[in-house]
Amino acid sequence: MKILVLGAGGREHTFAWKIAQSKKYTKLFVAPGNAGTAEIAENVAINVTDFKAIKDFVLKENIDMLVVGPEDPLVQGITDFFTEDPEISHVKVIGPSKRGALLEGSKERAKEFMAMHKIPTAAYESFTEESLETGKKFLETLKPPYVLKADGLAAGKGVLILNDLEKAKQELENMLADKKFGEASAKVVIEEFLDGIELSVFVLTDGKNYKILPTAKDYKRIGEGDTGLNTGGMGAISPVPFADAAFMQKIEERIVKPTVEGIKTEEIDYKGFIFIGLIKVDNEPYVIEYNVRMGDPETEVVLPRIQSDLVEMLEKTAEGNLDKISLEIDKRTATTVMLVSGGYPEAYEKGKEISGFDKIEDAVVFHAGTKNENGKVVTNGGRVIAVSAFGEDFKQALKKSYQNAGQLHFDKMYFRKDLGFDL
Repeated sequence: MKILVLGAGGREHTFAWKIAQSKKYTKLFVAPGNAGTAEIAENVAINVTDFKAIKDFVLKENIDMLVVGPEDPLVQGITDFFTEDPEISHVKVIGPSKRGALLEGSKERAKEFMAMHKIPTAAYESFTEESLETGKKFLETLKPPYVLKADGLAAGKGVLILNDLEKAKQELENMLADKKFGEASAKVVIEEFLDGIELSVFVLTDGKNYKILPTAKDYKRIGEGDTGLNTGGMGAISPVPFADAAFMQKIEERIVKPTVEGIKTEEIDYKGFIFIGLIKVDNEPYVIEYNVRMGDPETEVVLPRIQSDLVEMLEKTAEGNLDKISLEIDKRTATTVMLVSGGYPEAYEKGKEISGFDKIEDAVVFHAGTKNENGKVVTNGGRVIAVSAFGEDFKQALKKSYQNAGQLHFDKMYFRKDLGFDL
């Protein structure tokens, strides 16, 4: 089977790495890929939202399966683009339809879906520029902190949590009237703040059957002790120690089942991953958000723990036969530590040479923002490398991740040294 993975980050390198272990693939391409994917697949210089170029490549190379990594092409409708074109409709696309992708593409749609299918989540209201004053009055009815979410995609940066009422009103105005996050904040969802500890649950579904993949916890803030600006993710741990069997049963019964049932009832074409961002409040699970693809850096700890053949799993997903496979999970803990460019998530420099790959032992290095330049691997993004390792528990796994992170070097490299501090 010839497979094309769309994307350029650590998530896509992990997908390529896992697919390359399958007996079922014959040729693997990644578009556009990075220096890591180049070692196990053929990189193709195609933008993830250039659907015509993707189609041309798929036809030229007789691609059998398209695995969509990031959210943008899904929200823009790449699955429908393939389904509706007789020349490429035979290709197995892993990722939901445009309608399914609205669960991530619109915070308001996700909230309405949860309300309709009785899935526990925070109380909310949504506002536009026209209802700005009503939004400010609604803030006055809430207790701090105040949670403001841009309705559309804002690259993980469209959520603000503020303690001061006046500041919250000002930021609401910045988002709605001054388009702080562009079109993404033409509509803003304000919701009640839930106080608890977060985790992510990943589900693979064919639209009617599902498999619950390993849980993970990621660390979003740039600074230690969860301080400073939000990032795309500074590291992750799987499984989540506090998600015991009883708590997972609550998640499955109250959240996973009604979510998949809702997709089925609404006849949404959905063959792919659901990333459920959850919070545990007084031992009860609530949904914070849906994503319609795997997370990054969570993929770098979730996929390594899956012992089943990933290509077979994806094939059965595309065919609607996910109930025909059994999911084998490694019992050990996996951790990943993200090495980032100095200055990230604000301004940072690219093109710094990375050294030390030859010193890595008992860990896997997943490339995120890297590229090959004159025979050297150099930085090409804010989040550069994810270092994943296994251990009997998260402390042991983290020790290995950190030991190996210390072997890698590039100018102004930074990583958090306190992952797992809240476990």
